[in-house]
Amino acid sequence: QVQLVESGGGLVQSGGSLRLSCVVSGGAFSSFAMGWYRQAPGKSRELVAHISNGGGSTTYADSVKGRFTISRNNGRYTVYLQMDRLKPDDTAVYFCNGYPAPYFYWGQGTQVIVSS
Repeated sequence: QVQLVESGGGLVQSGGSLRLSCVVSGGAFSSFAMGWYRQAPGKSRELVAHISNGGGSTTYADSVKGRFTISRNNGRYTVYLQMDRLKPDDTAVYFCNGYPAPYFYWGQGTQVIVSS
């Protein structure tokens, strides 16, 4: 059974940066495309970015394009989300999961709070 453990969130001022990590265990990580999702208070969970299984293809939601970068290290079973020029609207709990569908049980997520 695949397990997802996210980390790296925190409190940051508007304009700041954070780097999120997601360690994936229990499955053939290099076979899966992966995505980062987020859920803001009172809102539905949304896809922020996704990356192909080999890392050669990435796609971003319009709201984060040019500010966020998704990457992965298959040797470390880890997917990353570098978040720069953060805005208060980026405040949410961030999760990783499979793409194009969240195939796996959700992890606990990591909280990101951006103060204005």
